Amino acid sequence: MTYIRDLSDVGPGDVAVAGGKAVGLGGLIRAGLPVPPGFVLTTAAYSEFVDANNLAAGIQELAALPPEAEPQAYQDASRRISALFATGTMPAGIAAELGAAYGRLGSGTPVAVRSSATAEDLASASFAGQQETSLNVRGMVELSTAVTGCWASLWTARAMSYRAREGVEPGQVRLAVVIQQMVEAEAAGVMFTANPANGRRDQTVISAAWGLGESVVSGTVTTDDVVVDTGTGSVLSRRTADKDVMTVYAENGTREQPVAAARRREPVLDDREAAELAGHGQRAAGHFGAPQDIEWARAGGRFFILQSRPITALPEPTADTPEAWPVPYPNGLYFRASIVEQLPDPLSPLFADLVDGSVAKSLQALMAEALGRNVIRDGDVGLPTVNGYAYYYYRTSGLLRMTGRLVPAVGALARGKAHMGIEGWRGFSHPRYGQAIKDWQAKPPAELTGEELLAGAQALLDAGTVYYTAVQSIIPLATSSELAFRTFYDKLARRAGDPPAQTFLLGYDSEPIRAEKSLWDLAAWARSDPGLTSVLLKRPTAELAECQRTGSPPAGVDDALWQEWRFAFREHLDLYGHAVYNLDFATPVAADDPSTLLVTVKFYLRGQGTDPHERQRLLTERREALTEQVAARLGPRHRAAFLRLLRWAQHTAPIREDALADVGLAWPLLRQMLLELGRRLVASGVITEPADVFWLRFQEVRTAVEFGLAAPGAQAVITGANRPVRAAAVEERRMLWRGQARAAAPQMLPERRWMEKAFGSMMPAASQRQHGDVIKGVGASSGRVTAPARVLGGPRDFGRMEPGDVLVARITTPAWTPLFAMASAIVTDVGGPLSHSSIVAREYGIPAVLGTGAATQRLATGQQVTVDGDAGTVTIEHP
Repeated sequence: MTYIRDLSDVGPGDVAVAGGKAVGLGGLIRAGLPVPPGFVLTTAAYSEFVDANNLAAGIQELAALPPEAEPQAYQDASRRISALFATGTMPAGIAAELGAAYGRLGSGTPVAVRSSATAEDLASASFAGQQETSLNVRGMVELSTAVTGCWASLWTARAMSYRAREGVEPGQVRLAVVIQQMVEAEAAGVMFTANPANGRRDQTVISAAWGLGESVVSGTVTTDDVVVDTGTGSVLSRRTADKDVMTVYAENGTREQPVAAARRREPVLDDREAAELAGHGQRAAGHFGAPQDIEWARAGGRFFILQSRPITALPEPTADTPEAWPVPYPNGLYFRASIVEQLPDPLSPLFADLVDGSVAKSLQALMAEALGRNVIRDGDVGLPTVNGYAYYYYRTSGLLRMTGRLVPAVGALARGKAHMGIEGWRGFSHPRYGQAIKDWQAKPPAELTGEELLAGAQALLDAGTVYYTAVQSIIPLATSSELAFRTFYDKLARRAGDPPAQTFLLGYDSEPIRAEKSLWDLAAWARSDPGLTSVLLKRPTAELAECQRTGSPPAGVDDALWQEWRFAFREHLDLYGHAVYNLDFATPVAADDPSTLLVTVKFYLRGQGTDPHERQRLLTERREALTEQVAARLGPRHRAAFLRLLRWAQHTAPIREDALADVGLAWPLLRQMLLELGRRLVASGVITEPADVFWLRFQEVRTAVEFGLAAPGAQAVITGANRPVRAAAVEERRMLWRGQARAAAPQMLPERRWMEKAFGSMMPAASQRQHGDVIKGVGASSGRVTAPARVLGGPRDFGRMEPGDVLVARITTPAWTPLFAMASAIVTDVGGPLSHSSIVAREYGIPAVLGTGAATQRLATGQQVTVDGDAGTVTIEHP
């Protein structure tokens, strides 16, 4: 039997026998690219080794662990299976073919031994990196040991746990092994055949360093960065780094050593070499039909291509367009703060019309109830739009009048007047909001008249703004309590080596954390049936969301089982599906489009992420242990103050998140009402599709209702060639919105230096006019991470999130929490150390830099960035 295939003989149809890595290398060879010689030991060799050494039964017994088994159980099984492989003997037939193939490379030739899994290096795979790689292997004895070790690594604890959750039986897996001549690289690096920073397909970006390429791929060395014009081969830009460390061969394996002083600042590639390498990259991209991410090495003046993968999520080319920010009312100040933080994008026309007056009414009512008099007059405050973006507006004269009543107003709210504060939220504001929703739920939207639908939408939006206004009294309580505790702790209790004050506030459940646990539990429930798990993982998310809506099971799932799953998932939506990604009701919530939640369920089903129950338990244990430790060393008075301030902060922080998470409680019903209006306006020939209703002005909707065009069962009464009558206006408004969405909205208007001096400390992003590769913001959660950026505009982009990405967004709300499990760091345009992003990032233990002002404008998806949550900086790392 033949167990060896030369890499040049491996074709696209050989994944099952040669694995993904070998198939990719075979493609590069057929494209005529310089690939180091080598061969693949097929999956048949793995099977023969297992059979010849009678390992199958032992592997089956040890690996047959349930998905919910403890990590230690997987580790113990992995160690015992590894021992089985170590005691096995290479069958004579395999040893002979392996020796002969190795001999053809040259006796004693150093080789790299890498796994080539049947699911590895494929677009849908999650297996890559789970098996072992051995470098600089010399001699037949060492090669046999490396191959056996590579086979055994198929049974690491991580790989077994993953397969158990995927429903893959232990007897179904096999592994091929690629053996390739090592390139004694004097230089190496990576190359992108399209520019990941700006999406330009006519630019090749090369990163280069001295020595072997492993350190470049892992990010442990600083690289030279060269951008080449692909068409002409000319170098467009170059950055030469101070390269102090390089990776080289050791007697066995590799090691790091200092770069000679004379070469540290010497360019690794000159212009001619960069152009030659870019030419190789374009040949690979042409062969595979897509831009490529390529690993390369140079030895003896020759380039070698070591690996090539498609570039994922390459951004479309963009150009910055200057925008004007004319204010609608003179003699006033404009701020993007408070409720505006949940409105990160330009507003849809209908929402903009309805919310402006609603916010003004709620603020007027609050202050009148708190002080017993009308302090806020008509026109003093509002929520107008500037270039499409919402701003809190304060008329100068009204602001001066309100400032004079600020102290008594704060005192009244602190005493709980106007049903403010935690008790007011719990006993009045939240129940009142819930009752308003129940009142309108009494009759299905399809049975309401057009007038009732429009009145209901306005009433529910008003209830939401009144609720949010009440919640704003909890936010300063949470802020004050944490600042008071942090100040006391830092000055009077903290010692060298102690953790930051935020550590004492972690581990508490809030609604976003409970929602996360619920999704984790849903994934665990699905894992109990391998068939359901397989369908959830393999079927497109949009298809699963539609099956969830209609109740029809996807192909491959028993109807009764699907209904069970659908009911469990529906329970989650009933509890948490109202959380808004964006307060603008034009954006769907999970209750009416659960696609974003299904993406997270798939993430958990792949064995990724951490158990939130266990994470919160460990955070709680650490918090309580630290509390006892610090309290024990304080004197009686300081201990009492420490505990009193700590309990105050611990009481308010989770409630703040609970309160904010329910701002959109009315939004599922509100959207149903408006979409019902939209369906009727489609039937009447006013708009093309129901969602177009969000792009009408309020007066247009009201006029249509008054003319009877939104009555139940209304027939088309508009005739003529211009139907639907508002189609052109809707499309024009959508186009305008898309252009506005590319802008970076100033945090304060008018843009004057005195405004920055007066309010810059309260809104850090407002005072930043940043240039260069370092973007400054507010360090809101500690840690330092280098990873690719993933710029998300909203829930429509959530499916593009990849585990380990840096999540970059204008702002995150509680509905974004499931993505935090995938993210390695968080970066936002808006926010501060006590925002939702900060609080949840701390729970996950990932760095966060907030309030950058324009990170979504400055960064591109796929761009490598370093997020430093302690320094409050985001650094663009040029390839």
